Amino acid sequence: MRRGNQSSVSEFILLGLPIQPEQQGIFFTLFLTMYLTAVLGNLLIILLIRLDSRLHTPMYFFLSHLAFSDISLSSVTIPKMLSNMQTQHLFIRYEGCISQMYFFLVFASLDNFLLAVMAYDRYVAICHPLHYMVIMREELCDILVAGSWFLSCMSGLLHTLLLKRTMRRGNQSSVSEFILLGLPIQPEQQGIFFTLFLTMYLTAVLGNLLIILLIRLDSRLHTPMYFFLCHLAFSDISLSSVIIPKMLSNMQTQHLSIPYEGCISQLYFFSFFVSVDTFLLGVMAYDRYVAICHPLHYMVIMREELCDLLVAGSWFLSCMRALLHTLLLSRLSFCADNTIPHFFCDLSELLKLSCSDTSLNELVIFTEGGMLTLLTLGAIFSSYICIGFTVLKVPSTKKICKVLSTCGSHLFLVFLYYGTLAIIYLFPSSNNSQVKDVIASIMYTEVTPMLNPFIYSLRNRDMKLALGLFLRRG
Repeated sequence: MRRGNQSSVSEFILLGLPIQPEQQGIFFTLFLTMYLTAVLGNLLIILLIRLDSRLHTPMYFFLSHLAFSDISLSSVTIPKMLSNMQTQHLFIRYEGCISQMYFFLVFASLDNFLLAVMAYDRYVAICHPLHYMVIMREELCDILVAGSWFLSCMSGLLHTLLLKRTMRRGNQSSVSEFILLGLPIQPEQQGIFFTLFLTMYLTAVLGNLLIILLIRLDSRLHTPMYFFLCHLAFSDISLSSVIIPKMLSNMQTQHLSIPYEGCISQLYFFSFFVSVDTFLLGVMAYDRYVAICHPLHYMVIMREELCDLLVAGSWFLSCMRALLHTLLLSRLSFCADNTIPHFFCDLSELLKLSCSDTSLNELVIFTEGGMLTLLTLGAIFSSYICIGFTVLKVPSTKKICKVLSTCGSHLFLVFLYYGTLAIIYLFPSSNNSQVKDVIASIMYTEVTPMLNPFIYSLRNRDMKLALGLFLRRG
């Protein structure tokens, strides 16, 4: 996907520190000690902040994120450096170099943003002490931290993509943009479908924003289930916003091209938010299992630390998955054909256009995709099998109705989400496979995010009460 003729570079040599061979042992011990001190010290900070309720304040909330960022920043570079010093194996593979640079930029940027956020926190604490808790409320703290992470990821991805333009291997012809053919509809139907998809997109965004707002404002919804739902709603908004605005713009302007960098970025974030949705559905199934099968120990098991860990793990693993596919794709060559018969940069369509060997990409997709599906579906099915056994031990109409009320919304989302996959991949058809792929993508990017607010507001009593209070307050 790069322009110009370049020589093949599959690995780099890290020369390391400019020290004499006889000093290697001393410096190895020194840097190992410093690294362990940094990791253990920052882990201790995070642990103390979690365990002591007196430290549950904005300042220490930001400090815990800074400590995690510092651990990650050190772990991106120092272990490799220590390994090189000890083994004298100075090589780093092309993919490893790109990945290391990406995460170094992410965590270095995150440190900078968090330091600025902490400075603002201290300004409010000292200059406006009487209004401190009003200004630095939980919602603002979450937004500041989430914004820091998001901007850091953007910065890391931007520099990585720009560097990739100069680090591609092999001789390739010029492919600087792709053509998105869009939806297979007639020109006279463009206006109708534009209005339809715009309405669906706005409904999805506004509906999920309403879910987040209600959960934030109503203290009765500050429970693990709604904590996960809040993240799912945010992920659905992001997933739709990655794809649909560009599709609507193409339908309206007939400007169907998308730059190389835009295509890669779109693919990255599509993979990222689809993975987040998948992991969160598995996490929510586990939450329902604990709530029904271990109700007396629910708040002990689903404590705040575990909820934070499950959500952070979902976001982190999704980031890793998206980055893996993006880096593997950027290794490929694209020769003449740059037309994508889809309305966004779909990974499978890009692999079809490549004139390189895509066997590694396909192997990774099959392996990690299978593992991801088995992991999440296994968690979901296991949870509901256990729930079923628990209910059937002492069956009663009241208990069954309560379980359906508790799990119905989540089960509907699971069937909607995975049902689309089953229709597409378990019942293939060579005649209309392209149309089915497009329909499946619309289900992922628009229909499911749009239905999510309706499912949880219409089928959930707590959400109805929160919505009623919100409307009366307004």
